[in-house]
Amino acid sequence: QSLDIIRRLPGIRVAALTAGTNVERMAQQCREFSPKLAVMATQEAAQALGVDLGQIAKSLIFRHEDASSEQALLVITAGDRRADENKVSALVGRIGRADAEFVRVTTGFAIGGVSPVAHCRQPLILFDESLLRFDCIWAAAGHPRVVFRLRPSDLDGLCPQGRWADVAQHP
Repeated sequence: QSLDIIRRLPGIRVAALTAGTNVERMAQQCREFSPKLAVMATQEAAQALGVDLGQIAKSLIFRHEDASSEQALLVITAGDRRADENKVSALVGRIGRADAEFVRVTTGFAIGGVSPVAHCRQPLILFDESLLRFDCIWAAAGHPRVVFRLRPSDLDGLCPQGRWADVAQHP
């Protein structure tokens, strides 16, 4: 199954090479959900994996309006938190909502499958500090039904241009 995932999702190959790890080993960290589930909600993914909702790393794409209109901003938050757009704007400047076409053009992924890595165009990246509460998290692997397991600290190696900040609303 892992070799099939590598063939279908080249982002896993790029992620592994970026992280300096074996592609096969990284692919073994992947889980593919049933095709019956067209797009999984965060809660459904957590239940299917048997993990806490917060362990699902949500990849949210915004338009970074202080840069060119084509630059994406990737905000990775814990599944049990919502991004606080005011906190994000305070860090990076004006942001706007991204529609499905903008997400696809700038990342190469469909909404629901945006991976932290292997984007078509390099986004500005923020990681929410609330992810650090967990030993392991699950992030989209380039497809709405495929996720891969990693440690929050792995994001530093996968996305060295990213930075950690408090960018979520607190419960």
